[in-house]
Amino acid sequence: MKIALLGTGFGQAHAAVYTAREDVEVVMFGRDPDKTATAAAQFGFHHSTDMNAAFEDPSFDLVDICLPVALHAEYVLRALDAGKHALVELPLAGTMADARRVAEAADRSDRHVFVDMFERFIPANQALVESVRAGTYGTLEQLTLWNRTALLWPGATLGLATLPLEAMHSDMDIVARTLGLPRDITVATVARDDDSACIEATLTYENAFVRDTVSSLMPMPWGARGGYTATFTGGVLESTSTMGYDGKPTGTLTAYTPDGAHELTLAPADQYSAMIDHVFAVLRGEADNQISPASVLDALQLTLDIDQAVECHL
Repeated sequence: MKIALLGTGFGQAHAAVYTAREDVEVVMFGRDPDKTATAAAQFGFHHSTDMNAAFEDPSFDLVDICLPVALHAEYVLRALDAGKHALVELPLAGTMADARRVAEAADRSDRHVFVDMFERFIPANQALVESVRAGTYGTLEQLTLWNRTALLWPGATLGLATLPLEAMHSDMDIVARTLGLPRDITVATVARDDDSACIEATLTYENAFVRDTVSSLMPMPWGARGGYTATFTGGVLESTSTMGYDGKPTGTLTAYTPDGAHELTLAPADQYSAMIDHVFAVLRGEADNQISPASVLDALQLTLDIDQAVECHL
């Protein structure tokens, strides 16, 4: 499988997965020659600043798009027009109109489009969604999610203007897949500067509510931590996770029922590797696409609604 990897920023997260595989050939594309050469050299990839070659070179099978959000829809459509599969970093697009255009084009095409909804491959999140669908603990009544991080990525900005789409979108995917779209949304914010802020969103449903907090106000030693507490009519699921500099994330999932507290065993999984494993399984015809554009539209709608509410605080 020959891959055109577009982007030298978050593209490095995908590059780290590809470099551990023996079934891929990767060329990294970027706009800055020096930055592109430096990033590609870390992974032993060839590199180029000619973005058009990613679409015009018939040897590329998959275009992996890790560019600014405003370019996502345009480049996915270019990939489909060129007869190539596409993997696009979340969010799928910056507007619902663009997202629907991509979803409709993907439905018409014989090529696959994948959206990097990596959180769907986190075992604790899978357990929550499956519990809701199976009614394992009854009906979900209250869901609290939280993600707090330092600015771990060089050049990263996670201020109020970027937090919803860059950091809250994954949580909104969990919400959309468990409770659907809410009746009402309210937000509260605090901003330290243009790069660091916190948002708390409350979403109300007829018989449930959600509170989601994302923050980039934490100091470096904090790393990144997150989790959820899901309260059902017959029990509680609670997940916690941490991520530091050692590349060894930790996580626990505990079920609380009238019978007591039980720590559930989670299969070890790196969500980015699992996501890309899924992409290749689909392309080999071994699995159905679980991260298609059509499957992310409700989550994107919810995220954009929050983003619009946050704009009132800017």
